[in-house]
Amino acid sequence: MITKFIKRILRRDPMVKHTHASNTGVPKRIPKKSHRIDPHLLSKNAVKVTHTLQQAGYEAFIVGGAVRDLALGISPKDFDVATNATPDQVQRLFRKARLIGRRFQIVHVTFFGKGHPEIIEVSTFRALLDNAGDHVAESGRILRDNVWGSQGEDAARRDFTINAMYYDPSSETVLDYHGGMADMQKKTLRMIGDPAKRYREDPVRMLRAVRFAAKTGFELDNATRAPIEKLGKLLNDVPSARLFDEILKLLMSGYSWRAIQGLKEAGLHHGLLPLLDHILDDGEDSKGANDFVKLALANTDERIQSGKSVSAGFLFATLLWPDLLKNWKTNSSKGMANIPALHDAMDDTIATQSCGMTIQRRFESDMREIWSMQPRFERRVGRYPFRLIESPRFRAGYDFMLLRCATGELNPAIGQWWTDFIAADPTGQDELMASVKNESGNSPGPAKRRRRRKPKSAIPPEGAAS
Repeated sequence: MITKFIKRILRRDPMVKHTHASNTGVPKRIPKKSHRIDPHLLSKNAVKVTHTLQQAGYEAFIVGGAVRDLALGISPKDFDVATNATPDQVQRLFRKARLIGRRFQIVHVTFFGKGHPEIIEVSTFRALLDNAGDHVAESGRILRDNVWGSQGEDAARRDFTINAMYYDPSSETVLDYHGGMADMQKKTLRMIGDPAKRYREDPVRMLRAVRFAAKTGFELDNATRAPIEKLGKLLNDVPSARLFDEILKLLMSGYSWRAIQGLKEAGLHHGLLPLLDHILDDGEDSKGANDFVKLALANTDERIQSGKSVSAGFLFATLLWPDLLKNWKTNSSKGMANIPALHDAMDDTIATQSCGMTIQRRFESDMREIWSMQPRFERRVGRYPFRLIESPRFRAGYDFMLLRCATGELNPAIGQWWTDFIAADPTGQDELMASVKNESGNSPGPAKRRRRRKPKSAIPPEGAAS
């Protein structure tokens, strides 16, 4: 014990500001027989992080959504650790660790194994910021958040009761400061503290409330739900990159359609996020657009719930397609040639969206390529099909085209022709080419025989895969 105490004194960073506030409340200690968390669902690397910190004399717990999922019997996708060690102290304990963030400084500890690298996010207990001066804006939004405090304060700072539980793998005990376990049993999502104040501190919490309710199937309690519609405009002050990340999490939660309906019920729609306007429109004119988007989101949800990867570029291409299609038709009606009309529509669609949430350029590039392919699927003569099938993003464009066929926007026979063409051998491809009538009604001659390439059907679907 003396050795650990000396280590902690020597490791203390004199440049880091700590608060002197005592714990805010005493946690309820929930033993294994009550919480019934299965240790086999734990990440070995997360346990290693907590063990290493504890061996060095610090407090360390698995925290947040991982504890919530473990208590629900779900294997968490990500593991976060909370500790009283400062970020610099955490970094010195691990070889593969790096500090990230300015507003909210944390440490990413990376472990490399047989599969993908696993990152354990380690954060230091945060203090309450009621009197933090320049740490909080006039609107109440937290600007800087690197004031360290106690575990009790850290729990009070967290958003929802079900996300404010701390699990110690060594003792298999859950520390519950705000009745999160009881709320889970009641299937209730409840904000810690005054909801209006908490939303002003971080407006993104309104989107998180909707996302967690959709994912867990829990109901927002009345006090948590009530201020959202009135305070929704505060999302306009959130940096666009952060807003994009949160919307992406919502859309890739595995329950995207339920989450989007939750946005509407909470009053977070129409004008706030232009991307979602047409999805939430109940008008008769929007029926076709909604059918297309619903099908795309249903496919995305199915893949995520099955543990498959999803391409954000493909997802946003589907969500914005109804707007793009409308702009494309408008341009064509003005006498613009088909392809220039399409590219002009792309520019208009993306520019309109950027007034709310800015889509990252790497996804924008994927979207444009998928959209640009769509007219080419209707040109099934000469060498066009062979050139298209060799495109690096062919699979994404093909899956997108099948969605259009499934909703009746495009003739389903075209989708079937391409499905057969992908699977056919060279002779079969020639026969399919010969069966296509060109615009003048004449049957084109067989395309020049090409060397057989690996069928695209052997490539994982990219319409949802990354």
